[in-house]
Amino acid sequence: MQDRLARIKLLAMDVDGTLTDGSMIFLDGGQVKVYSVHDGLGITLAMRLGLKVAWITGNAGHAVTDRASSLGVTDVYQGIRHKGAAIRELMGNHGLTREEVAFIGDDLNDIPAMEQAGFSFAVADAVEEVRACADIVTERMGGRGAVREAIEAILKSRGGWDEAVSSFLAQLEQEQSAGAGTNAVN
Repeated sequence: MQDRLARIKLLAMDVDGTLTDGSMIFLDGGQVKVYSVHDGLGITLAMRLGLKVAWITGNAGHAVTDRASSLGVTDVYQGIRHKGAAIRELMGNHGLTREEVAFIGDDLNDIPAMEQAGFSFAVADAVEEVRACADIVTERMGGRGAVREAIEAILKSRGGWDEAVSSFLAQLEQEQSAGAGTNAVN
């Protein structure tokens, strides 16, 4: 399992139910989504160490675009009905093999992406069919740190988690010493 995790170069993920808890709030001005800061910092650390991150969601809206932009995620696929095709496109765009791609999801529409990826995660509260086809089921639920858990598993398998944490803390110390103030990172 560790060898398979260590080969992953891109982690693609569902948004609703994976990066969020699946709740949707609609207001006159648009949709509101709630994201975990733990997942956000995990994504930031992963990308700093060269792990590519992609979001693939059946929905579309500013809440997804804004959050992805705030984290520096540039591979964002919205309004996607066939997530397996998006995984194939990502592999082609980045020159990756199936074994170098992982996907994390929670519901039936994520299964084709999980089947296209060489490794798959299901969040703890995923539907039974998704949990059954996953290589790993996280202990944490969607929107509650499941993505961070998957990222930690990948980076730890490469021996890079400690480096990610040290690098992040060193950057914070350097910014504080330079009087950089407070900047959001997650």
